[in-house]
Amino acid sequence: MQKRSWFQVACLSFIIGISLSDIKAQIRQNRVFKDNPPNIVIINMDDMGYGDIGQPRTKNYKTPNLDKMIERGMQFSNCYAVQAVCSPSRTALLTGCYPNRLGISGALMPWSTTALNPKEETLAAILKEYGYKTGIVGKWHLGSKPPYWPLRYGFEEFLGLPYSHDMWPVDYDGKPITDSSNWKIKYPKLPLIEADSVLRYIETPEDLSQLTELFTERAVDFIERNKDTRYFLYMAHIMPHVPLAPSPKFKGKSGAGMYGDVMEELDWSVGQVLDKIASTGNNRNTIVIVTSDNGPWLTFGNHAGSAGNLKEAKGTIWDGGVKVPFIIQWPGEIQPGSKCNRFITHLDIMPTLLTVCGARLPKKRIDGVNIGSLLIDPKTESPRREFAYYYDRNCLKAIRSGKWKLVFPHESQTYSKENAIGNDGKPGTYSSANVEISLFDLEADPGETNNMAEQNPKVIESLKNLARKYRSDLGDDLLQTKGANVRPAAVVE
Repeated sequence: MQKRSWFQVACLSFIIGISLSDIKAQIRQNRVFKDNPPNIVIINMDDMGYGDIGQPRTKNYKTPNLDKMIERGMQFSNCYAVQAVCSPSRTALLTGCYPNRLGISGALMPWSTTALNPKEETLAAILKEYGYKTGIVGKWHLGSKPPYWPLRYGFEEFLGLPYSHDMWPVDYDGKPITDSSNWKIKYPKLPLIEADSVLRYIETPEDLSQLTELFTERAVDFIERNKDTRYFLYMAHIMPHVPLAPSPKFKGKSGAGMYGDVMEELDWSVGQVLDKIASTGNNRNTIVIVTSDNGPWLTFGNHAGSAGNLKEAKGTIWDGGVKVPFIIQWPGEIQPGSKCNRFITHLDIMPTLLTVCGARLPKKRIDGVNIGSLLIDPKTESPRREFAYYYDRNCLKAIRSGKWKLVFPHESQTYSKENAIGNDGKPGTYSSANVEISLFDLEADPGETNNMAEQNPKVIESLKNLARKYRSDLGDDLLQTKGANVRPAAVVE
């Protein structure tokens, strides 16, 4: 297609009645770098809370490398993981789809009989098609058994765990379980996987304490080996999810407890990756994203992070469960120190990055939108206007449009009841509460404290109509509705 000059664009805009600023914004949103597409590094923390880094920051430990990323890049204050639990959240990030569209729900167990369907196209698979070297280090959690490990989904290298590191026959005190009445004894030994083979087993807290450094070394090595080509690195840290296991270099160093020690080691890891990118001369052509798969697991008390001023945490559809940190650095393209309060989700990462790289979108329907315009101008209107809060297997528990969030009646986990919070690595007692229909203005009330349902019947009716669209499309177990456009997960034998 012949490129038009800005003068031609201006003339065209005058003829068809579209403002030049609108056309410029559209061009910026769809900007691609086909001649020199950027490298991509996504660092996805596990259970890191909204209040754990950047602003608002609620705990007294140091994260100088993450702070530098904020200074050099853009911090989003309204980014949402798609569900408040591991496997669905990771599905959304890598596929751009609501996980329930693909049959993924809950945290996949070692014995789970479902996995992400290899017929679904991941970010890694499409970038590999365009000449990218692709690698993953850390936690997979989209298929517990072979052949449903990363190499089947577009990744060329994998070093990490197939699922969460608390899925092992070790008790909360770090000792092997011998009591047959302890429910955790049913877990198999925890495997460390390289490519498609078990490298060794992780059997003790001391073994766990080596993994952040091991994953960091492999990430740095991957960047070095691929410095002369395009690459996509997905670095899925296993912490600060419990059990916490800082290395000897960081244990007791933060002065902010074991959680602080782990956060300072994760910050060190981010620094190592950034330093290696810079030393290979690719700093200006590499996008680095740091985010989290969901909110903090507050039941673990001082071994959990912080949701800041948000309501509840992991395992709920309240914003403390799904609103997460999001920092993106891209020197030369993103204005240093910029802030964006526009509404985005992890669904939007895949289509945005593929567009920037000049790659095609998946052949099947996805749910993400391209938010590239926000990277250029964080004050422009977000292409993301609505969001469906699904949880459990396929329950539509809330719906959002713009600033308004409508919560439907349901039973929810809660951390507000007595004994719900544990301490020193031991969980509290699971508690639940019945939730009534509620309406919140998330711009004025991010903590979801002021139910405005009675004052806004028209808003409620509009959101209910939007919810009907999602129920028709994806289904809703709360109303026993089947969705017309869901696709099957893989069946694990």
